[in-house]
Amino acid sequence: MSRRIVCLRHGQTLWNVEHRFQGHSDIPLDETGIAQAARAASLLASLRPTMIVSSDLQRAFDTASALGRLVGLGVSVDKDLRERGGGEWEGLTREEISAGWPEQFAAWDAPGGEVVTDVAERVSASIRKWAAQLDQDGLLVVASHGAAIRLGIARLMGLPEELWPALGGLGNCSWSVLEEGRKGWRLLEHNAGTLPEPVQSDDSPEITQD
Repeated sequence: MSRRIVCLRHGQTLWNVEHRFQGHSDIPLDETGIAQAARAASLLASLRPTMIVSSDLQRAFDTASALGRLVGLGVSVDKDLRERGGGEWEGLTREEISAGWPEQFAAWDAPGGEVVTDVAERVSASIRKWAAQLDQDGLLVVASHGAAIRLGIARLMGLPEELWPALGGLGNCSWSVLEEGRKGWRLLEHNAGTLPEPVQSDDSPEITQD
């Protein structure tokens, strides 16, 4: 058995619906988000997680807590799993951002916000820290945020920065699954809403099994 990590994005918030940049703003789940968290918990519980850790922001912590209650685990909190800080853009819609900062919008570089490499480093370092505490066959669930998860995974797998955009985003209460192989962490599923299935193919043995 290998150690595994499930990176779970939080459920829906009102600002998600309104397409507002959330960043470090502490926005709670809305009714749909609460239901999404309950559904995700019911599925992920069958994977028998052994550890749950969450961003300190309420939307992620409440998502993690739905799973924790179901499987009888406490939720550890780590501020390093926060979303990318949005600086002057937090609370603004995409339309407002594009109108006020057209050049920065094109580069998605918020004035006063976090640099993507800094986010990737802090999130991946946090995931590594918590994963190191797992038993050999343990499963860590990390409840975090869309950009934070995407950037953290890219860094964790050692992808060069120019390839980070190759990883797409995650929907609310969707997750990505990583497994530790002989050559490091590898991505088994990304932006999933169903449980992973065993892979059988003509690919190399290292990819299809360990």
